[in-house]
Amino acid sequence: MPRTLAHAPIMILNGPNLNLLGQRQPEIYGSDTLADVEALCVKAAAAHGGTVDFRQSNHEGELVDWIHEARLNHCGIVINPAAYSHTSVAVLDALNACDGLPVVEVHISNIHQREPFRHHSYVSQRADGVVAGCGVQGYVFGVERIAALAGAGSARA
Repeated sequence: MPRTLAHAPIMILNGPNLNLLGQRQPEIYGSDTLADVEALCVKAAAAHGGTVDFRQSNHEGELVDWIHEARLNHCGIVINPAAYSHTSVAVLDALNACDGLPVVEVHISNIHQREPFRHHSYVSQRADGVVAGCGVQGYVFGVERIAALAGAGSARA
């Protein structure tokens, strides 16, 4: 049975180099820090009566472990897999093991307007929604979509 936003937090996962948000390539990613993004997500979830579990790792295996945790304890996943979008079958396989759990993929930049190797995302194959090119506001859109899916009690409405 799907968990609802009222009973379980949204897992928000951030991949490699996002700990440097606000410092690394601000012309692409903007000046907001990861702490700023977390505050936006907390506010967006609270507006729907929910909470978030916000994490970042530069290590693929740790992200996989957190996805496994989310399948048991969370109502959905918002994930910015960063560079792992384009390379990680392991992250895709972990997400595929989360039957019924809604997933929204977020990218701060529009990956389709960048280098050709960034145009493909393994994660998109599993995601119920993809937000790209909306800056850090994309995380808010991701939280709102998970809230709609988890609040409805149907993971893939």
